[in-house]
Amino acid sequence: MSTTTTASPTEAKLWGGGKSPFSVEYGKVMMWYFLMSDAFTFGAFLISYGTVRFSTNGWPDPNVVFKSFPFAPEGINAPLVFVSVMTFILIVSSVTMVLAVHAGHNMDKKGVVRNMIWTIIGGIAFLSCQAWEWNHLFHEGAWWGRNPFINADGTASSTNFTNFFFTITGFHGFHVFSGVVINIIMLIMTLTNQFEKRGHYNMIEKAGLTGTL
Repeated sequence: MSTTTTASPTEAKLWGGGKSPFSVEYGKVMMWYFLMSDAFTFGAFLISYGTVRFSTNGWPDPNVVFKSFPFAPEGINAPLVFVSVMTFILIVSSVTMVLAVHAGHNMDKKGVVRNMIWTIIGGIAFLSCQAWEWNHLFHEGAWWGRNPFINADGTASSTNFTNFFFTITGFHGFHVFSGVVINIIMLIMTLTNQFEKRGHYNMIEKAGLTGTL
C-alpha cells in the first residue's frame, strides 16, 4: 500500500538551489537597472559609431590624430601612447575599487579608505588626461561640427569623426565624473564611521557598481 504526500503551500519554495537570487537587496537591484540603462546608452552610441564608420570609405588615421603626449618635446610622434596611458589608469582604478569592495565585505575600514582614495585619484587623473586631450584637439581645430584631419587615404573627411569622438568620450567622461563624486561621498561616510555603525559596507558595493571607473 503506497501513500502519497503533498506539500503544503507553506513548504513550497521559489528557489531550491544555492544562494537565492530573490533575496537581493532592493538598492542593489535598482543599481543593476541603472547599469543596464547605462550599458544600453553606451551600446547605442557605439553601434551608431560602428555603423557610420564601416559604411564610410575614408576615416582619419588614429595614429595621426592621437600622436601627442603631455609635456613632450615639440614634434614628438607617439601614436596612441597617451590613449594607452588613459586606459591603464581606468584599469588600475577599477582594480582598486574592487579591492575597496572586498575590504568592505571583511569590515576592513582601513582597506576601504586606502583603496577608495586610490580609486578617486585614478578617476581624477583620467579626467585630467581627458581634459588635456580635449583641449589639445580643440586647439588643433577639432570640435563638434569641425574636423581638421584628413582621411587616411588622403581624401577630405566629414565631421562624423569629431562628432562621434566628442559625444562618446564626453558621455564617458561624465560617467567617470559621477563615479568620482559618488566615491568621494562614500569615502566621507567611511571616515565618519557611518558604515561601522550600520554594521556593513553594502553602500560601498553599490557605489562600486557605478564607481568601477
